[in-house]
Amino acid sequence: MSPTRLRLCHQSWPLGARTYIMGILNVTPDSFSDGGRFVDPQAALRHAEEMVRNGADIIDVGGESTRPGFIPVTAEEELARVLPVVTSLVRDLGVLVSVDTSKAEVAGSCLAAGAVMINDVRGLRRDPAIARFCAEAGAALVVMHDLPVNAGAGLMDAILQDLAESVAVAREAGLEPDQIVVDPGVGFGKDVAGNLQLMRELSRLQEMGLPTLLGTSRKSTIGRVLDLPVNERVEGTAATVALGIAAGVDIVRVHDVKEMSRVARMADAIVRGWPARE
Repeated sequence: MSPTRLRLCHQSWPLGARTYIMGILNVTPDSFSDGGRFVDPQAALRHAEEMVRNGADIIDVGGESTRPGFIPVTAEEELARVLPVVTSLVRDLGVLVSVDTSKAEVAGSCLAAGAVMINDVRGLRRDPAIARFCAEAGAALVVMHDLPVNAGAGLMDAILQDLAESVAVAREAGLEPDQIVVDPGVGFGKDVAGNLQLMRELSRLQEMGLPTLLGTSRKSTIGRVLDLPVNERVEGTAATVALGIAAGVDIVRVHDVKEMSRVARMADAIVRGWPARE
């Protein structure tokens, strides 16, 4: 039986009533979209406050870029970037915090500081010990698909199989289905044709019977289709968010929180029924 709630430590979200908004907070100097804007902790906190006011349900803090050609950083450097921000968000603002990391050391420290979710874009393939930290904390874990896959008849089968392997690692570490979120990884290991096919077949993600997350915000596929730079991809992102909600996703990870929160509310009213908010 599919979970009816997503567990986030001592809190939980009912699933199916509406779409949840994850606001992106990159505290890196080289993020593809907003690199360097929020490296200063105070600037990061102000931006997080703005996202919460505009409808973010959770803030996803990232300290290492995953853009093509990114420069890896040590766990120590990543922690120096994210831990002060996570601590302040939890202690001073009282917001729910996710941490975008593929390092167990970073995940463990941030969970101890009050984060309720870890967003692992490597799907536990880089550091499976992340799952154990989440299990011990009672936190949620997002496992994303991040392996090369070609467009064609077997694309979605391959994605589901790879995600199932990540989920199996999480379950073996002690995580329950109501703690595991699957993300098909738009933009990771897939070309434009593959990303577009993934979006067309996105409803198949429901076959896994787990909470789902979609991260398309400002991605390069949108830029390629519309021939637009990264700061002009709001409308393209909105199209993917609306289609994602129609396909059943539970969480959308976005930069433009105010605009995408409105898109989600309208799409929820159509797909899930009015009213779309609790």
